Amino acid sequence: MTEHDSIELVVERREPAAEDVVVLTLRHRLGAPLPPWEPGAHVDLLLAPGLERQYSLCGDPADRAGWRIAVLREPDGRGGSAHVHRRLGPGATVRARGPRNRFPLEPAPRYRFVAGGIGITPILPMLAAAEAAGADWTLLYGGRTRASMAFAGELSRYGGRVTLVPENEAGPLDLPAALDGLPPGGLVYCCGPGRLLDAVARRCPAGVLRVERFSPAEHDTGTDGDFEVVLARSGRTLRVPPDVSVLDTVRAAGVQVLYSCTEGTCGTCETDVLEGEPDHRDSVLTEDERAAGETMLICVSRCRGPRLVLDL
Repeated sequence: MTEHDSIELVVERREPAAEDVVVLTLRHRLGAPLPPWEPGAHVDLLLAPGLERQYSLCGDPADRAGWRIAVLREPDGRGGSAHVHRRLGPGATVRARGPRNRFPLEPAPRYRFVAGGIGITPILPMLAAAEAAGADWTLLYGGRTRASMAFAGELSRYGGRVTLVPENEAGPLDLPAALDGLPPGGLVYCCGPGRLLDAVARRCPAGVLRVERFSPAEHDTGTDGDFEVVLARSGRTLRVPPDVSVLDTVRAAGVQVLYSCTEGTCGTCETDVLEGEPDHRDSVLTEDERAAGETMLICVSRCRGPRLVLDL
């Protein structure tokens, strides 16, 4: 089985984790072991035709019998969280694809973790892994209110390593106190709203920060032009208009490609680039991966020149 195959899961347990947050424990419908994963991984839930969403795994990687995810109800979202909250109760079935990991925990002697809101989910298994490795680590975790902060009780076992900051009680996160003076060799892991990630990025030296975004990065599209995409496997050449993505262009031509979020945040549509220079607009690839130009996320990224050759 590969990360692109789907499996049928059943909701074994559903419980509240915080205000507007539910935790689902998912098992294989036939009782088989689930695919392995490591901290930072996520799965795609195929909720309904045309409705796929990514959720970070926040349980124990050693537990091959079950996956755990936490889902925040987002009233202004695109329907995924509402579907989960309304329809995925105990006994319900859902297909899933993955796991995939674009946010892996790299070995380091010390870590500074920063989470905002539901961004705590990929961080949870990282804390357990850092603790097991004997690393020096701390977590700064902020939320709107104490009641809105998922897994606060679970985190209490770590004592003073964890600082909870409900904004209505303590104001905004004190990022200088958490991040300034990080010794050499340390890494910063952050997940949460875009404004939090941007603020953390401004305080971190180059090469230190690792992030996962739940919302797409913003880009100026006013100067976008058209370009050619050559599909190397078939030899077909397609023209991508200024207001159409590479993904939509190749799909309109009848080419079957995997995709999910269409926002450059999940990595499902990552495609090998054989020639040309991508204009990267995703929130997944690292700076080194972007500089290498060997892959691109075709749902949002474009071309810096007149022509791209893709392994499609």
